[in-house]
Amino acid sequence: MLRRSAQRFPDKAAIIYRGPDRRACVSYRALDESANSLARALLALGLDKGSKVAMLSRNLPEYGSVFFGVARTGYVLNNVSVLYAPEELGWVLNKSDTQVLIFDAQFADKVAAVQKECPQIRHFISIGEQQAVANAVTFSGFIEGHEGTCAGVQLDERDAFCMTYTGGTTGRPKGVMMNHRARDITAHTVALEERLTDSDVVAIVTPLFHVAALNIMFQPAMLVGATTVFVTPWSADGFMAAVEAEQVSAAFMVPTQANTLSTHPELESRKLASWNKLAFAGAPMPDWVQKELMRRLPDLRLTQIYGQSEMGVIAALPPAYLPEKLGSVGRQPYNVDVAILRPDGSPAAVGEMGEVASRGENVMMGYCNEPEQTAQFFKLGNGWGLTGDVGVMDADGFITLIDRAKDMLISGGENVYPKEIEQVIYQLPEVAECAVFGIPDDKWGEVPAAYLLLKDGCTLDEATVVAQCEAKLARLKRPRLVKFVDSFPKTPIGKIQKNLLKEPYWQGRKKI
Repeated sequence: MLRRSAQRFPDKAAIIYRGPDRRACVSYRALDESANSLARALLALGLDKGSKVAMLSRNLPEYGSVFFGVARTGYVLNNVSVLYAPEELGWVLNKSDTQVLIFDAQFADKVAAVQKECPQIRHFISIGEQQAVANAVTFSGFIEGHEGTCAGVQLDERDAFCMTYTGGTTGRPKGVMMNHRARDITAHTVALEERLTDSDVVAIVTPLFHVAALNIMFQPAMLVGATTVFVTPWSADGFMAAVEAEQVSAAFMVPTQANTLSTHPELESRKLASWNKLAFAGAPMPDWVQKELMRRLPDLRLTQIYGQSEMGVIAALPPAYLPEKLGSVGRQPYNVDVAILRPDGSPAAVGEMGEVASRGENVMMGYCNEPEQTAQFFKLGNGWGLTGDVGVMDADGFITLIDRAKDMLISGGENVYPKEIEQVIYQLPEVAECAVFGIPDDKWGEVPAAYLLLKDGCTLDEATVVAQCEAKLARLKRPRLVKFVDSFPKTPIGKIQKNLLKEPYWQGRKKI
């Protein structure tokens, strides 16, 4: 992908970095050459094919060189969250058998803290100064003297290519192993569904260590020869300034970011005419946020992407189907199989609830060093991978998610899906975000609890929330606890970590 775009657009900007202290520009030719130099430097280490090279970094220009450089070696790129505490970082690096760690010097203290616990890591490469990490070499020094031409390693499209980690909403994160073909499929899916072309300027505003930014925006942009703009750290004002300065035409956001923009008082007054494409994924987007963006920016085309680290893109909802399909996550792309399946693996009827599943060349090879969890993912056989999401499909093939299977609660023997309650609560105009989950109850086993974050300047009371639910839902679904909060714990891509909200209520008790 990068080689062809570099041949087509050698002098065009591939990456424009807009950081807190500088602006930098990397051409396609320079990115291609630096990726080749890194590949040659890594190959000179003499590691076995399939060895893991971890990347721990903010969205820096070097991320592009590492992404494509490691891809050209036969090694596997292990994309690691910068939010991990040292204990989590050490666990992930050891679990994946990482042998090379390329890290942003800003996180040198974390790296130094895990060096003794990770004896299998023999090479430390620092982007920036070496600082407090023993035996580290600088990134520029590591690739210096290595030619910027192709190393010529023979690869198969089904060779392992990269790992990203599940969001970690429950338990330890799992390393999702993907081959070259799977990520190629995802890039082509996104380019088509989001109508990306070489004329686009694409803002990258979510962390590259996650599949959403790396494979569902950066990689497709490189495929078509677009320019990417790394806007870091994220802020609504910083994003709008980047749109104005760089003439950004496309962006991917998680719902939290879109929410912030939709309520920004200066949105209409900023010079945002170039921005006409917004893709979003990572967590459910409240309908009101989409409606507000469409109202305030009528020329902005919204494309919802439904995907997972394990499968890339599963479904897409392009703007042509709004507003009539609002609330759906879309239908399967042209190159991916998607179905709603019953527990026995048979297809559910139209409108019947089942688990969303996907199969095809988009699906992962498996979880790194997790054979039991991999087997559970593929337990239905016939190549189907299970998402863990409960959904229904309409007659047109559009999928509406009911909830995560693991979030379902059983109250008095009845299945209750938190998302159904959340959708009713979102109808209250004061509500910005909400999370519903089960808490223990001596009589019913468990009952719904609702945590709410209100829009700025709004007030609401518990009685109004309960009355809203009683008017629109069965009585057993009304929240027995309503709590107003100032913020939610979230994963890097904006998923509310309900496990952290539930934990205090279930301590010392077994969840039914």
